[in-house]
Amino acid sequence: MGEALKGYLVVPVCPEVMGGLPVPRPPCELKGGDGELVWQGQAGVFTEDGRDVTPAFREGASKALELAQRYGVEIAVLKDHSPSCGCNKIYDGNFRRRLVPGAGVTAALLKKHGIQVITETDWSAQRRGNDVE
Repeated sequence: MGEALKGYLVVPVCPEVMGGLPVPRPPCELKGGDGELVWQGQAGVFTEDGRDVTPAFREGASKALELAQRYGVEIAVLKDHSPSCGCNKIYDGNFRRRLVPGAGVTAALLKKHGIQVITETDWSAQRRGNDVE
């Protein structure tokens, strides 16, 4: 990934850490919908044992947005399947590793504010494609 980012200003963030969650942390999944529904108050982020960590995810996403706006970020390269950064697919909330369409909490907030979100896999594939042309 390092070579794929050469020539770009990179602002590395982890919204989950920025929201106060520890490393390592227990697995978390969205329940009741995706990140967009979290911002509407209709879904939340929970650990496998049922602890509600939605406030930490919202706080971290807000801090990530603040940094993105401060640095004029136009594209965010995010980790797919994450309850924060998932761009296309997230886990279904049952902790059975089943993916469903949707965006994570941070991805949804960035998109809402006009920042393009893309998975790290798609970014790398685009960069490789550009190198071939």
